[in-house]
Amino acid sequence: MLTAPKKKPNSKSKDKKSAYFDHAAGTYLSNQALAAMMPFFNKDFGNPSSLHSEGKKAEMGLKDSRRMAADLIGALPENIVFTSGGTESDNLAIYGIAKAHEKHGKHIISSPIEHHAVINSLEDLKKQGWEITYVQPDSKGFIKIGDIVKAIRPDTVLISLAYANNEIGTIYPIPEIGKQILQYRKTNNTIYPFFHTDACQAAGYLDLDVEKLHVDLMAISGSKIYGPKGVGMLYVRRGVTIKPQIMGGDQERGARSGTENTPGIAGLVKALELAQKNREKESARLEVLLKYLWEKIHKLIPDIRLNGPEIGPQRLPNNLNISFLDTEGEALLLYLDEYGIMCSTGSACAARTLEPSHVLKALGIPAVEARGAARFSLGMRNTKKDIDYLMKYLPATVKKLREISRMN
Repeated sequence: MLTAPKKKPNSKSKDKKSAYFDHAAGTYLSNQALAAMMPFFNKDFGNPSSLHSEGKKAEMGLKDSRRMAADLIGALPENIVFTSGGTESDNLAIYGIAKAHEKHGKHIISSPIEHHAVINSLEDLKKQGWEITYVQPDSKGFIKIGDIVKAIRPDTVLISLAYANNEIGTIYPIPEIGKQILQYRKTNNTIYPFFHTDACQAAGYLDLDVEKLHVDLMAISGSKIYGPKGVGMLYVRRGVTIKPQIMGGDQERGARSGTENTPGIAGLVKALELAQKNREKESARLEVLLKYLWEKIHKLIPDIRLNGPEIGPQRLPNNLNISFLDTEGEALLLYLDEYGIMCSTGSACAARTLEPSHVLKALGIPAVEARGAARFSLGMRNTKKDIDYLMKYLPATVKKLREISRMN
């Protein structure tokens, strides 16, 4: 049962600050990304499809963005399809492959802990007669590569797995999985199955070279890497046919119609450039902070559970998901928000439902523990001071919620 704060802290208190720990849900727009966007708002504002001079200037800007995006992930410009964000990129990959290749077969492999953009698309296809095999992860969110290979059938057209889980930070060995899929294709003399990965959470922290990852389709979102919201991209390997899901003027080489968001695309690409340039240094910095946060919580708050893998190379360096037993995650979020502390209970796409996280449920975590989960996802502006501020209020808040729970 969601419990709202009975008495709000004094919002005028000099002690009240702002500490944002929800970067997995959305990041602020960096100054560099904003600067890259500005010329396309009121200077080179034309439609890139127009033949006049204003359209040509916009078209040149779009071509530059496409070339830069391709270079950053080891691809070719024609491999890049710009979209409205990670959700559309995932949808275009899944529906695009399904509708273009259903004559070969109607079987897809995934996992039960994928983002809703993937899960909901697959469940919709199931209603249309597709068969979906969800390979079960272990208690930390890992899937055995052998289990994926065993699930492949002659009628399998697609395997869809996230590069890194948005709720618990688990990093999948995408390169190794990709190699096994390539080996299966070679052994069976087939182009199937295609391999799609949602890299929206990974883009700021992991290598995105598609040749090293051995993926056929890869989704990226601007809103997770200090770029603008409402813009993303889908990498589609040369020779992979997808059926467009938005019809109109045949933009994006016919893969996705609609006038391109040239300012947003410029901001996305600049953000991606900075994310890949700084990822190793920033990952190392954030992992130090994450360990500091976990040590503080582990020391000061009893009866907790770390969800996902241990902090280290198999977990995103900015992700900490913890179940506080005998609390409600939604209530904890609301109480902390009154102190200017912002976190989440899991995926932002499911934040308005009181149902336990589908990710934690799939890991076998009891519903009562899953409901007490909170995710702290760190970002570029976070420092040790932010964590100290969080820990000034978190232990007492958890204690208070547990007292309320026992009273009820």
